[in-house]
Amino acid sequence: MTKNNAPAEGTDFGVYQCRLPLSRQTITVVTEALRTHLKTIGSRWRKLPPGRIAVIVLAVLRHDQRLADLAGGNDVSPSTVRRWVWEVIGLLARRAPRLQRALNRVSAAGGDMVLLDGTLIRTRRRSGADNRRNYSGKHKVHGLLVLALTDERGNLLWISAARPGRSAEITTARHNRITTRLREAGLGALADLGFVGLDDQPDDDPVVITGRKATRSTKLTTAEKQANALLGSLRAPVEHGFADLKNWRILTRLRLHPGHATQLLRALLVLTNLEHAR
Repeated sequence: MTKNNAPAEGTDFGVYQCRLPLSRQTITVVTEALRTHLKTIGSRWRKLPPGRIAVIVLAVLRHDQRLADLAGGNDVSPSTVRRWVWEVIGLLARRAPRLQRALNRVSAAGGDMVLLDGTLIRTRRRSGADNRRNYSGKHKVHGLLVLALTDERGNLLWISAARPGRSAEITTARHNRITTRLREAGLGALADLGFVGLDDQPDDDPVVITGRKATRSTKLTTAEKQANALLGSLRAPVEHGFADLKNWRILTRLRLHPGHATQLLRALLVLTNLEHAR
């Protein structure tokens, strides 16, 4: 019996064009970063030029295109596309600002306040005890918790390392020593009720301002409700920052290992800021 390994649908596949809604500046920066990297490592040849590689990688990140589909349309293997993607992600992640540097930049520009919030990045559900810590009881899905700081207009300044979905926002903030960093930079932060109790000096020298919580025995007064509403309106731009980040559809549901999520998120932070800088 003769074995046939040819695909059932034939060897000729249709290739279609798809618009990549990114600025020329973003594509140019990624291309130049890759070209400089190739010169540094002494790579004399690639299957495709840096500009084509940059477009392929950005298509993966923006549209969450499958590697095999892009590989077939560009006459390369899926493993080659995967290697290009992680090469570019590593180059971009190095440019992401760390916490203290981001706060110092805001302070040097004359700012006096940042916005703090957290969000859950959904991940694919995996079996086994190791993935149980990624289950968020709050959202009832598997994911990774990420904190972010934005300025008053909602522009992303910093993204924390990805933590398991079961982690609490206040615990993650304490792990990153956010209150200490804010005091060192001379800045304050507005946060939601998930960060109540984060500031260790709420009366003497508060740097994290949150709303008031009602309890079973104590209800909020009219003034406290109005203060909470005002605080919510002031910190609304941080939600726009997360929306801009999640425009990169690869974050719709991560299919990669959670250990690589931090590097991916920092690379997307750099790309998001490039889009806002155009």
